[in-house]
Amino acid sequence: MAPNLRKMDWNVTTMGRNLLDWSNPFWVIQYLYEHYDSLSLHDRIYYSLLGIEVIYYPVLAAIGVSVNLLTIVVLSLRNCGLSKCVTRYLVAMAAADLLVVIIDLILRHIPIVYPAQFDFRFFIPVCNIHAVLLFAATDCSVWFTVTFTFDRFVAICCQKLKTKYCTEKTASVVLGTVTVLSCLKNISWYFMFTGQYVPGNSPWFCDITDNVLTSPVWGAIEFIHNILTPGVPFILVMLFNAFTVRHILFASRARRRLRSHSSGESPRDPEMESRRQSIILLFVISGNFILLWAVFMVFTIWHRMWFLGFRSIFLPLFVQELGFMLQLLSCCTNTCIYAVTQSKFRKQFKNVVKHPFILIVKFIK
Repeated sequence: MAPNLRKMDWNVTTMGRNLLDWSNPFWVIQYLYEHYDSLSLHDRIYYSLLGIEVIYYPVLAAIGVSVNLLTIVVLSLRNCGLSKCVTRYLVAMAAADLLVVIIDLILRHIPIVYPAQFDFRFFIPVCNIHAVLLFAATDCSVWFTVTFTFDRFVAICCQKLKTKYCTEKTASVVLGTVTVLSCLKNISWYFMFTGQYVPGNSPWFCDITDNVLTSPVWGAIEFIHNILTPGVPFILVMLFNAFTVRHILFASRARRRLRSHSSGESPRDPEMESRRQSIILLFVISGNFILLWAVFMVFTIWHRMWFLGFRSIFLPLFVQELGFMLQLLSCCTNTCIYAVTQSKFRKQFKNVVKHPFILIVKFIK
């Protein structure tokens, strides 16, 4: 019998409420402790993740807001040794990640983890509007990564096109176009969902009518959404990276042979060092995106397919929670990637963090 995933999570919570103080967000830890031996392995993992989320989401929200704001400030100063074009893409990615942290993590997931503290949201019928903004911000975050990957592909592999495409003006046009298309694409969520929030966690965090739930038409629309974000970006990022690696390998071999014949030795090549740093940045950002989004993408597609009657595979509910946790983590990791791969970014980041404290010390003196 098919599990109703929209209600399962809330029913589990309700079961805990009969025994525990549901207003305490740590009820799940006590429940897990008291019933551990009677629970299946899947349920143990599921409840453990729910317990971790009580701490994980608030901490991640605090880190996500602060690091993305600092990243925007640091990159906007343009003292990190990056081109204006690259800086524009990275600032846009940080801004989109910041919106996802606010709209998705703070306004959606934290109220689910702390239901008693946010029960007022059930009296505010704006869930479908919230859904449109959330999915639009998520699309921007994902597709900005794709556009950045394509920009680096052009810069490295298409020298004739590089001078025309890899400019700050083109980056602004591309990012603006992606933003508009993301907003238009997600208007359909307004009509698929109602304005009422549903208790518990699910890929559908708004109430949805049975007609939409079992409709092949709406199912196809949602499936297209899932294909476009993040299915197609997965494929594009891997293709662009594969072509870039292939080009770099051929170019590097040819350049080493040329320098070896001309100088008789292989001295340090500044051009190759610079190219290597750019490639490391590109690949780490792309790999981070793919790894942290993979679980969420698989579960979301399976979730919709289940309600359309394709039930040959059953995924435990903890896969959903793990997918959400990893997907939201992806909005906070780019700053760490910049700090690890870019020495000038690290230096500027430290200066920005120290600046308020320096001003306070000067004011006190």
